[in-house]
Amino acid sequence: MSRYAERTEVPSDRSRAEIERTLRRYGATQFAYGWDRNNATIMFEIAERCVLFRLPLPDRNAAEFTMTKRPGVARTESAAENLYEQAVRQRWRALALVIKAKLEATAVGITTIEQEFLAHIVLPGGRTVGEHTAPAIAAAYAGGRVPALLPGGDVR
Repeated sequence: MSRYAERTEVPSDRSRAEIERTLRRYGATQFAYGWDRNNATIMFEIAERCVLFRLPLPDRNAAEFTMTKRPGVARTESAAENLYEQAVRQRWRALALVIKAKLEATAVGITTIEQEFLAHIVLPGGRTVGEHTAPAIAAAYAGGRVPALLPGGDVR
């Protein structure tokens, strides 16, 4: 299966700038960006909610970048770097798409800002709703009864 924008040539900084412009257009009042070795991070404020997205960055030393498909054959440093940069560009394009789709869905009334961005809303203390609730959700699925997907179906 192919990935969205897997062959994109759009530089990561241009995708980030597109996200910032999109946020502004849909009413965001603040925007921040940063990165470390493992993640790029964007934060913004919209509808009086602080939203945080951490974009996981690939490991530039992973075999998918450094090794060819032939066992034991390493790629050149420049070839590995090109593949790594391609993967980073793809992730930024996907993030731009997700944010734009969520904002458009809220703009036309399909859903609300809180519904679309719930897992990424920052709570007092700095954790997101998703970080706060994920362990409880996992525990519920592991030890509890999960409602049927469709009405009238079996409870798992």
